[in-house]
Amino acid sequence: MRKSKEEAAETRARIIRKASKEFNQHGIAGTGLADVMKSAGLTHGGFYRHFQSKDELVAEAVERSLEKLFGAMEHLADEGTIAEVINEYLSRVHRDEFDNACPLPALGSELWRAGGKTRQKASEGVLRFVSLVEKHLKDLPAKDRRSRAHAIVAALVGSMMLSRIVTDPKLSSRLLRDTRDFVLRSVC
Repeated sequence: MRKSKEEAAETRARIIRKASKEFNQHGIAGTGLADVMKSAGLTHGGFYRHFQSKDELVAEAVERSLEKLFGAMEHLADEGTIAEVINEYLSRVHRDEFDNACPLPALGSELWRAGGKTRQKASEGVLRFVSLVEKHLKDLPAKDRRSRAHAIVAALVGSMMLSRIVTDPKLSSRLLRDTRDFVLRSVC
């Protein structure tokens, strides 16, 4: 029996959701299509009914991860402070949670090698993150806001990446804490 368009869309969304988590946790190269389909409760053979290629799925998964992250942080863009944005991003929960994690530190070393659409989605995510941070830098001269936001985003993403790389849990937490303190001193 053929699935309805609605069921097919729901299945596609489930595959993307599961792929986001798998890619964030195991990397693009470390995640096979069979792994994604299995975690979505589907057979590997059904993949090509929903996507033309793994690259298409990666682009959709990166976009979904970024949307999830920014959706969770959007309320801070208007109502919160820069400290809240930084604290939320550099939290242990964000470090340890792959389901709603930012794909930039999780996949950074792979994203620059990715196909055009995936890289474009990641690039748009970087710009959106920079804009979110920039909104909180109103006390700085207009000419300095964008460059400061670039530096802050680079520090946050880099710190998150390093905190996941190191094997010592105390060092991991110190990297997040020290980066948070450094960035906050530079803007407050």
